[in-house]
Amino acid sequence: MYSAHLHLLLNHWPIIGSYVGLGLLLVSIIARQDQLQQASLGLMTFLSLLSIPAYMSGNSAQLFLKDTPEISMDLVQSHQGAAFISLILMEITGAFALYGVWQYSRMSATAKSETARPAAWTLALVLVLSSATCVLMAITGNTGGDIRHPEILSDPATVSKAGAMGASMLPGIEHFVIQSSMWIWPILEDLHFFGLILIIATIGLLNLRIMGFLKILPIAPLHRFIPLGIAGIYINIITGILFFIGMPPFYSNNPDFQLKMLTIVVAGTNLMIFYCTSAFRSLAKLGPGDSAPSWAKLVAFSSLFLWISLIVMGRYMPFFEVLQ
Repeated sequence: MYSAHLHLLLNHWPIIGSYVGLGLLLVSIIARQDQLQQASLGLMTFLSLLSIPAYMSGNSAQLFLKDTPEISMDLVQSHQGAAFISLILMEITGAFALYGVWQYSRMSATAKSETARPAAWTLALVLVLSSATCVLMAITGNTGGDIRHPEILSDPATVSKAGAMGASMLPGIEHFVIQSSMWIWPILEDLHFFGLILIIATIGLLNLRIMGFLKILPIAPLHRFIPLGIAGIYINIITGILFFIGMPPFYSNNPDFQLKMLTIVVAGTNLMIFYCTSAFRSLAKLGPGDSAPSWAKLVAFSSLFLWISLIVMGRYMPFFEVLQ
């Protein structure tokens, strides 16, 4: 039951936040304010991370409500379908937003005193994707409200077209992951492991250098590999979503899985704030033999701890499922 409460706690933030992020981005583009632009892109990145536990906790809420006679399961499935499409669009928006934020952490290739900025096409693409995400989030919120407030519907059997489309996609994805071939799940596992390798080989190595290891290396070249680590994160997000859709009962009320979802949000936010914004530029100037400040070492240690914790929690997840 507490998992259903978790869904109620989380589900409003991506919906409201998507409109706030879009508004901030529009104002920042019109006013040409770099700091506000960073804030808007950073907010969209954070919301894309928060949308993952918000969506996945919804399955627990569905299981909790399935035997409630006054609840229409057609409306629940419509809400689930709309939420799934919104999640996909939000993750795509977040990926490009994070890439845009990362541009601010780099020094200009032409003059070290200048700051690199996102390309115009990046901002334009994020603006279009964010606008579409807001539309889908509004549909998701309305279909969620319809579940507990059927009196506002002219026809209780009415479901949104977006929700119906999303709901029709989920069984096909589940069949693809679980039943279509005995090779699909192992391939997804391999891709998930490959994503972890990219994360540890890029973000992990940068963290070790900032902590004081491998001081022979300058920090700026290691930072240029961060996009590969970001690619690894999104490989794991995609494969993780497919794992969840394939076996939702295994994950829904697993405390290890829920803790892992929280850790993903914290680790991703840590990466975005400290390594993908202008806050990193002072560290990028450190050369071979230079030591990072104490605060940076603490951030690097916490980042490394969080990513390693995600690997450990993923390894021990089946044991917590058995203990339920």
